[in-house]
Amino acid sequence: MANFFGGGNKEKETLPNNANDFSNANTHVAKGATFRGDIEIQGTLRIEGRVIGNVKGKGKISLGDSAHVEGNIYAQSADIAGEVKGILEVIDTLTLKATAQVQGDLICGKLVVESGAKFNGKCQMGALLPNVNSNNFTNKENKLADIKI
Repeated sequence: MANFFGGGNKEKETLPNNANDFSNANTHVAKGATFRGDIEIQGTLRIEGRVIGNVKGKGKISLGDSAHVEGNIYAQSADIAGEVKGILEVIDTLTLKATAQVQGDLICGKLVVESGAKFNGKCQMGALLPNVNSNNFTNKENKLADIKI
């Protein structure tokens, strides 16, 4: 067992050598929490609280029905049940659940919209999108290409 205050038996702590070792990590912004700033994630992200900033992930991003995001979302895939004010750019499938409310443009490979979902903006489907792994997002309106994972 590691001793946090020094002394005793010290175990060697091993850390991953690169960020790809975190590709299966799960991150959660809990209901009632507010996060201000950009989020960059290697694995999956579940948002139940409020995020004020851009969200970029190489995995799946899920917003629960209590989630509020004020910023752009870039992901490999996404399920949206909460509220988004910003551009959603999804490489694979974007699913808007029945409780979703989106104010902003949708750019995605495939779109699934459940009955009751609301969105105001333009939709571009099946477009050639940059791969999330390429670190090469292009967004002329918001200049977010400088966000790197």
